[in-house]
Amino acid sequence: MINVKHFCEKLGLEELSNTSCKEMDINVTDINRPGMQFTGFYEYFAHERPQVIGKVEMTYLESLDPDKRMSVLEKYMSYPLPCIIVCWGMTPPRELISLANERGIPVFQSKLQTTQLTFQTTTYLNRELAPHVTRHGVLVDVYGVGVLLTGESGVGKSELALELVRRGHQLCADDVVDICRVADDWLLGESPAMVRHFMEIRGIGIIDIRAMYGVGAVALDKSIDMVIHMENWNANKEYDRLGLQEEYTDILGVKVPYQVMPVRPGRNLAVIVEVAARNHSLKRMGYSAAHELDRRLNALIAQNSGMDE
Repeated sequence: MINVKHFCEKLGLEELSNTSCKEMDINVTDINRPGMQFTGFYEYFAHERPQVIGKVEMTYLESLDPDKRMSVLEKYMSYPLPCIIVCWGMTPPRELISLANERGIPVFQSKLQTTQLTFQTTTYLNRELAPHVTRHGVLVDVYGVGVLLTGESGVGKSELALELVRRGHQLCADDVVDICRVADDWLLGESPAMVRHFMEIRGIGIIDIRAMYGVGAVALDKSIDMVIHMENWNANKEYDRLGLQEEYTDILGVKVPYQVMPVRPGRNLAVIVEVAARNHSLKRMGYSAAHELDRRLNALIAQNSGMDE
């Protein structure tokens, strides 16, 4: 279900109908242009989608005599349409508004061109209808890489994020991260509106990062490109020292690169996260330092073996 008020605010729409409808039953992210339906073709009619009327459809409707236009619209609006959006700031025929009020179909007007409105509507619906989950952690933008810091409470996630902000990076969310899957391989994280830009630092309390460091120190949302799990150093645990094997964690069905970062006094965690972000960017470009070293070692072993023979 899509909230009508939020829909209008985000897309800059003006409601022309008088339906008092507060929510629309929209479950798909595509739109439909009803040109074929106006001519009488109703096979494969995607009536469950938002209906967008552009100049072509409007010109055709205006070319019809009033009785024919009423007949076309009655047939068209007999289906359970979630809403109708008229582009280019055009005024729809009075028959359309009358039938919409009668049948409870919201009608909106947009100043945008049809292509622009289509793009913005599908983008909005992709975001609103995407699967969501809430995770405990801190999301920061480090050199353009979205890093989700996880770990037990008190391990130092917020303090690390604060140091990263001080070094010029951006905070997206602290403590609570709302995550949505906007594509099959793309996760987007943001902070709940109530606590956006705020951070809790033990011993100090709540601080406002935007007020303290400026608007450039915060981001409204950020893709989640890697997860760094912070845990207290365990001397009996064997930590990865080469990085030859990639580890992943699953979030909403998306595999995200995952690394464990042991925490103990004396380690410069902010620098380590910066290096991890840069290294991740290199891997996305096809270069892995660990695999390059492994290749050199194998080449050297092969060379020495050849000399022994």
